[in-house]
Amino acid sequence: MGKNDILFERAQKTIPGGVNSPVRAFRQVGGTPRFVAKAKGPYFWDAEGTRYIDLIMSWGPMIAGHANPEVVEAVKRAAETSFSYGAPTEGEIELAERICQLVPSIEQVRMVSSGTEATMSALRLARGYTGRDLIIKFEGCYHGHADSLLVKAGSGLLTFADSTQNAPSSGGVPQDLVKHTLVLPYNDVQALKGVFIKQGDQVAAVIIEPFAGNMNLIKPSTEFLSTLRQLTSQHGSVLIYDEVMTGFRVALGGAQSLQGITPDLTCLGKVMGGGMPMAAFGGKKEIMSKLAPLGNVYQAGTLSGNPVAVAAGLKTLEIISREGFFDCLTGQTEKLMTGFKLAADEAGVPFEVDSVGGMFGFYFANQVPTSFEAVTKTDIEAFKKFFHLMLDQGVYLAPSAYEAGFTSITHDNAVLEEIITAAKTAFKKL
Repeated sequence: MGKNDILFERAQKTIPGGVNSPVRAFRQVGGTPRFVAKAKGPYFWDAEGTRYIDLIMSWGPMIAGHANPEVVEAVKRAAETSFSYGAPTEGEIELAERICQLVPSIEQVRMVSSGTEATMSALRLARGYTGRDLIIKFEGCYHGHADSLLVKAGSGLLTFADSTQNAPSSGGVPQDLVKHTLVLPYNDVQALKGVFIKQGDQVAAVIIEPFAGNMNLIKPSTEFLSTLRQLTSQHGSVLIYDEVMTGFRVALGGAQSLQGITPDLTCLGKVMGGGMPMAAFGGKKEIMSKLAPLGNVYQAGTLSGNPVAVAAGLKTLEIISREGFFDCLTGQTEKLMTGFKLAADEAGVPFEVDSVGGMFGFYFANQVPTSFEAVTKTDIEAFKKFFHLMLDQGVYLAPSAYEAGFTSITHDNAVLEEIITAAKTAFKKL
């Protein structure tokens, strides 16, 4: 047994499934998870000392590369003054001001510690603001593990749940609770219109991943987004953009800056914390003023806006704001996907790719999917084989066909060449 096997066996005795987030367990792809010992730039090393090129980058946050020296220095300086105070700091104001500057739809913002906390709080706020109960989400979109959102959800739930079930997609979620959540197909304009015709005056909020990344990368159509914004405005419903994954990852201003949509509330996370537990939700001042201590919608958190996470976030936002950062990141990600596609074509393997900013998707299919249903019809067995063929060559992909991948600014041409060379070998063996 190798050290990864020993650690996995040991972990399962005290941690459910041996992992602290389900997709890490390799259940869809099989085999033993790699236990990480250290990481630097685009690489990590496992417990056995094997180096891997990382194409998940902590599921998005490490956009500046692992252990970026500037971020590390900022964290060290902050840590020397204590990790948490439970009282306000100037750093929190600076981070809030920077977020509002980069994402103009956000007039006020509240810091929290996880994406789940952000989406859960945004939904409570939307319900409190509108006085309505009903929420609309989209099939295959994952918005964290709050009870009312675990209905046909994406991410790890696609790997583990029975996708034929209507709702809920997790045990422990009361049917009475999810009756307030309507699930519609992603990119289905007619279904969206139909619901608003029947129940528009009951809808508190519509929450959406503006580029879905938890059923692999799925892009919305322009018509779908414009209809969504029009209907929510017309019926007084709150449009929530869940940009926990896409915020500061696909563009400096997030997905909304690329799509020309102004949501009412936005949820952020991942990149904004630079790898530290940090998230936020924000939007129109009129809505945000309903939050305690100003309004009657309660939300609180002991570690919210803690100085160490704020320092990592501020430095990361500074780095990604530098001239040419996103042009370079986008170009490198497109170059990687082009390399994958050419390698697959040469080997005669049905395969498609897509990307936006530093986020990518690839699919063992004849066309890029546009919905949850289409993703489930891709060749999952081919993905599993490809995953292990790449892993054996030192390239670490997401261990599930239902997850998007992520690059960083440290994925330079030499790194891409190594990945594409591995892909050519893998495709020939499929």
